[in-house]
Amino acid sequence: MNIATPLRQVNPAEWPSRGRAALRVLLSYYVLNGAMGALGLFLVSTLVHALFGQAAAAAAVVGVIATIPPDMASPLRGKTSHMAMAPLIGLPLFFAVQLLRPHPLELGLLLVAATFLSFLGMAWGKRGAPVAIAVMFSVVFSMSTPAASSLAEALQRTGFFALGAVLYVLYSVASNTLCNARYRTLLTADLLLTMAALMRAQANRFTPLDPDSAVSAEGGELSELLRQQAALADQLQNTRDIVLESPRTPRRQRRAGMLLAMLEMRDHLVASELDLDQVREDAGHHAVLNEVRDIIEQMAKDLTHLADALFTGRLPSPPVDHASRLAALRLGAHLATADRAELVDSAEQGPPKAGATDSNSGRAGLVRALAYRLTHLNNGVQELGALARGTRSPDLTLVRNNWRLFVSPTDWSWRPFLSLWAWRAPALRHAIRAALAVGTGYTIATLLPWGSHDYWVLLTIVVVLRGSLAQTLERRDARVAGTVLGSLLAVGLLVLHPPSFVLLLTVTVAQGVAHGFALRRYLITAVAASVLGLVQAHLLFAGTSPTFAFFERVGDTLLGAALSWAFCYVLPSWERGQLAALIRRNLTAQAQHVRMALAASALHEIDTQPELAWRLARREAYDSLSALVLATERSLAEPRAVRPPIALLEHMQAHGYQLLAQLSAAKSMLLLRRDQLRLDEIEVPLMHAATHIEHTLTGEPGNKGPSRVSFTANVPTSIEALPDPFENDISPWLIRRLELAHELAQQMRADADQALEQLGRVNTKFTPA
Repeated sequence: MNIATPLRQVNPAEWPSRGRAALRVLLSYYVLNGAMGALGLFLVSTLVHALFGQAAAAAAVVGVIATIPPDMASPLRGKTSHMAMAPLIGLPLFFAVQLLRPHPLELGLLLVAATFLSFLGMAWGKRGAPVAIAVMFSVVFSMSTPAASSLAEALQRTGFFALGAVLYVLYSVASNTLCNARYRTLLTADLLLTMAALMRAQANRFTPLDPDSAVSAEGGELSELLRQQAALADQLQNTRDIVLESPRTPRRQRRAGMLLAMLEMRDHLVASELDLDQVREDAGHHAVLNEVRDIIEQMAKDLTHLADALFTGRLPSPPVDHASRLAALRLGAHLATADRAELVDSAEQGPPKAGATDSNSGRAGLVRALAYRLTHLNNGVQELGALARGTRSPDLTLVRNNWRLFVSPTDWSWRPFLSLWAWRAPALRHAIRAALAVGTGYTIATLLPWGSHDYWVLLTIVVVLRGSLAQTLERRDARVAGTVLGSLLAVGLLVLHPPSFVLLLTVTVAQGVAHGFALRRYLITAVAASVLGLVQAHLLFAGTSPTFAFFERVGDTLLGAALSWAFCYVLPSWERGQLAALIRRNLTAQAQHVRMALAASALHEIDTQPELAWRLARREAYDSLSALVLATERSLAEPRAVRPPIALLEHMQAHGYQLLAQLSAAKSMLLLRRDQLRLDEIEVPLMHAATHIEHTLTGEPGNKGPSRVSFTANVPTSIEALPDPFENDISPWLIRRLELAHELAQQMRADADQALEQLGRVNTKFTPA
């Protein structure tokens, strides 16, 4: 054997699917973030232990654990203020708990008040929730330390808690800066995987359906498509905040360009939904549908391979170019139409039946238009590959403008706090609910025979009790299962009586795993947290029986999980109470998107500012629709008596999605094919369409105007009369998009009015939010 022969570099694309999935997880941004958190914990505890001893290190570790929740992959701007918020609030609470440990009643009152104030931080959404949890960790983990024997000891322990927190804040800012470039790459790769999943869901829409099962299958496919769209929208903002921040170097600019390319691909993917029903009705197009599905699935596979290359740092292979296949589809549809027309004209039975040939021509035109829209999608995949390989530069003007407009602000605003004080405000109710749950849990825990670890009950309540029943149930199940498994692992380790450095290493690794998977797979977090809790308790309270600690941990977790579940029904914030506002938000966002997408100014010149305003409106339209989809899904876990009208909401979501598809196609014509439009003839119809559609979405309930509006008398827009979509004049196709968009807006508004009426939120006059 020649040992000098180099080993062949293994391409992850050649691995089995399970191996590729595991590799993506190991190389993901959240695992990297967890690993950096674990390293920070290790460095802080080691430094404090070397300087001040084991007791000081134990208190410093608590400071780190109570500071780490907000330490996610985040932009460079505002990182320090975001990380410092939790220890600034948590430090006096930690000290107060130290002082009140000998006074159970006073401590209980403090816990209730601290929980209420901390959970008010949920009003700041994804930015405030980790800070609220971190503040509660300061309170709960202060109870995990041995009781202070004097004021001096309490002050000393609080000082080391503060030292650990300060050191970790400094470390987190430095590590976030160090990992910023890698975070940009990994977040882009993760977004590519989400986009690939969305494309596979869209590909399923092109499967020829059995007429007997078409309705149910189509509903399931569309629901899955909407869920994937919601997942993409949910992931986009955090990716924008990091990838679009300060795109000064060529590498940053290429990552930002990839993000913007995926946003444009989403529009083209949505537009591929157009006219799908008409194409499916023709049995002669089943082969075309199968071909289209295969092309989209191949594109999704190329995006997955591109993501794998970014994960592993390889130069990606160029994606497969499907331009020739799509051109063949367009040509095939055109030739099929010509052949049918020739056969009809030469038949001996006399003239053809009226409309027969025209209908075939119209349907073939729809197929050709579909192939053209997929060409844009194919171009997007090619652009992503070229940007990833460094063979193409992005549009720097677009990148810089998106950085200024689409990155979230990093300062803390008082507006969420001022909006809290309404009785039905979800954040206020959640804070009251959490305070009552923690107070009840503390009372029960102090009465239990194993009350030495009563903070385990409170910790379970803090991490399980969420703002909705669906989220709480998901957390509850994962917490219980993870606690049993993690406790078994911890007990198995402790009965071996390993040396202290092994236990410290276990605590470090467990903290990293728990932090890394907190927002991705809570079951893994629960397993790691149980290992962390039991091993840390063993270090703090030497001599504790591992077997007894196992049953105590599991019992406390079951109690905390049961209390979290029960208190979901106390001052509940059912989804139906939020859906009315989400419906109004979506109607308003769709109307704003219509106004910007169909602005007449786009006919005369393409200017930067109108285009950016349209992109902002487009983002809000997608985000508001995704919020409605997610709220509807969460409501399925709620009691049937308070469940909203699911069918109506799903119809509204489907019509809203199809409206976005029509507007995306219309905007694409105005931007990319303006030279094929008769601008002087479509300007007035465009203005009328924008006005009619906007009024339909935001006018008074029931005042929707005629069911069908023709925006021009000079341009035929029926399928039978439409010209070839690749002739010079595509104005009839644009007018048809406008008319279909108006019909969809009417259907969407009708669904919204009925849903609002059933929700009990509709007034005699509807005013958009």
